[in-house]
Amino acid sequence: MTFIGLTWDHPRGYNALAETARRVNAGRVQPLIHWNKQPLEGFESAPIRDLAERNDLLVMDHPHIGEAVAEDCFWALEDLYPAEQLALWRRDSVGPSAASYHWDGRTWALPLDVATQVMARRADRLPEPPESWDEIVALAARLPVAQSLAGPHAVLTLMSMVAGAGGCVGGEDFLPVAEGAAALETMHRLHARRPTASETLNPIGLLEAMARGGDIALVPLVFGYVTYAALGHAPQVVRFSDTLRQGGGAGGVIGGTGIAFSRRSRPTPELLDHIASLLAAPTQVEVFPTFGGQPSARAAWRDAGVNDAWGDFYRGTLATAETALLRPRFDGYIAFQTAAAQCVRLALERREEPETTLAALRTLWRLARQKARGHLDDRKG
Repeated sequence: MTFIGLTWDHPRGYNALAETARRVNAGRVQPLIHWNKQPLEGFESAPIRDLAERNDLLVMDHPHIGEAVAEDCFWALEDLYPAEQLALWRRDSVGPSAASYHWDGRTWALPLDVATQVMARRADRLPEPPESWDEIVALAARLPVAQSLAGPHAVLTLMSMVAGAGGCVGGEDFLPVAEGAAALETMHRLHARRPTASETLNPIGLLEAMARGGDIALVPLVFGYVTYAALGHAPQVVRFSDTLRQGGGAGGVIGGTGIAFSRRSRPTPELLDHIASLLAAPTQVEVFPTFGGQPSARAAWRDAGVNDAWGDFYRGTLATAETALLRPRFDGYIAFQTAAAQCVRLALERREEPETTLAALRTLWRLARQKARGHLDDRKG
């Protein structure tokens, strides 16, 4: 039989999987695996249960784990792979990428791709990355500095700033008042000087604007896309560097994707071996970077050849990836994230007092946790 997988339609999400499928399918009468693709927004808008019922494999983001487990969408990987193998993947993966798919005592996906919110700049306009938020605010008076605010990114930017300052994200209150208010005040100051319409651009749109024009010189926090760090993709190269952190503060919010087996699938040894091969060092170091992916294996992030080919993207952001902030994953978090991001955008537009915004976010957070089925990130529900 041919197993059907679903991934996202950006080259980073599809090309490496298509290449590895081509290799494993070569010479077979019936292909082992076929990958379909859809826009990233499709994973946000469609219930994960519907996607799991139509596909054997899903490339998905870790904040969906709570909902997926509540809906009994996936096989726990402890039922498919030896514990020793799962432990090796956890050991060899960057930062919390593997841990992000471990939920309520079991593992629900394998880390396939890693991205974090990092700093992006045009090196021809800003040779060195700024070293403080005060410096960034001052730069915005003479250079176009944008924030990543579209979709869920307004609240993710806020979360990254709070975590970088050493504040705790989560618990009963979602964000601490001191670090949250300071971060919102900085966001207000940057928003007042933002490049026209930059608040409507998703991360790819922001990086496109940086690489193909002069509209944006710096984005302090944006999910990194390695493509823009390489020569030849666009007229200008984007340089990526670590996020701003104080003391023991966390790096930017972690993103990326994992690969999960839906309950509808009946994995064969051949399929299990193929999926395991995606996390093997040769695939992670050689195939994924060559075909535009962002590997999960630490070996690839440290590899000199990979970094030479991709403008030191990995070396320049590894410290952030290793300390990245793991988002909440409880059932209902995605809906909270959407509402919270809209709350932050409206607050910036209205120049709302930070304490008012934090109170509104706290209300949304507590309501979401009350409705969650099962496990919460910091305590049992």
